[in-house]
Amino acid sequence: MEITALGYVGIKSSQSEQWSRMATDLLGMQRVDGAAKVQAYRMDDRKQRLIVDGSDDSGLAVMGWEVADAAALDRLAGRLEDHGVKVTRGARALAEQRHVTELISVQDPANNTIEVFWGAARASDPFRPGRPISGFRTGPLGMGHVVLNVEEVEPLLQFYRDLLGFKVSDYGLTPYKLYFFHVNGRHHSFAMVGSGRRALHHFMVELGSLDDVGQGYDLAQLENGRVAYTLGRHTNDHMTSFYVNTPSGFFIEYGWGGRVIDPKTWQPHETFDGPSLWGHERLYMPEEQRKRLRDMRLSAAARGIRVPDPSVPPLNCPWLDTVIAQE
Repeated sequence: MEITALGYVGIKSSQSEQWSRMATDLLGMQRVDGAAKVQAYRMDDRKQRLIVDGSDDSGLAVMGWEVADAAALDRLAGRLEDHGVKVTRGARALAEQRHVTELISVQDPANNTIEVFWGAARASDPFRPGRPISGFRTGPLGMGHVVLNVEEVEPLLQFYRDLLGFKVSDYGLTPYKLYFFHVNGRHHSFAMVGSGRRALHHFMVELGSLDDVGQGYDLAQLENGRVAYTLGRHTNDHMTSFYVNTPSGFFIEYGWGGRVIDPKTWQPHETFDGPSLWGHERLYMPEEQRKRLRDMRLSAAARGIRVPDPSVPPLNCPWLDTVIAQE
């Protein structure tokens, strides 16, 4: 498997100032200068992780996936071309805008744009969060994860699993098809929901401390309509999180304590207990749909379903390491 991590996410939204306030004041990202009409945000020692292009309101613009080196990029490009996928070599100007050495661009079967790159640039100055947080869990696990609403799962399953080499972590088949994929030790870096729609559902960022999440939850509740899912814990990746509504109509999951797996020994399996052990009340849903998901959580509780408490590895954040060294 050439792809090693989710490197960055790009979106298109004309609501640039609303994005800036949310990304910095609530999420704790650091805004950095971008090109004209483009805002970029740091989460760690990378020059950017989130890109907000103000040219239109089309939502998800790009998912940037990382490979180790030029040879890995060439292998993946060759395999895609051998299977009839059009591969475009990124221009030097685009690579410089993305702060990478080299990249290619392809479209998945649902016309989502994917960039695969190597050689991400490191910032020369330390990460300065937009609000006091311990930092984001990135490093070898990547930026976080992305979840897509899709019209049909099967064509995308063949593309992401068989061509890109993503590995299935687990899946559900009812009431709709739902697949989770890993590319490293993070339980999933990508997932797709066969909802019949084509749109970004959410992306997730993981914090270094449960208190970061709890304090973010307090801040989010100060804004009318900001919280989309209440605080809760997922069954499959064990993440404790809440979700916020973004200015672009999709969600961001803000979490801690995500499961780290061993990709060499992990076995994909079907899940049956619903998405959450507790919490994650979907405030945006009609009551009938909320009740169905609530009943699934109550069933899990009645059966005593539990998952292990997280064994959280060191944050692996150069910014935090610098602060600790100075202290």
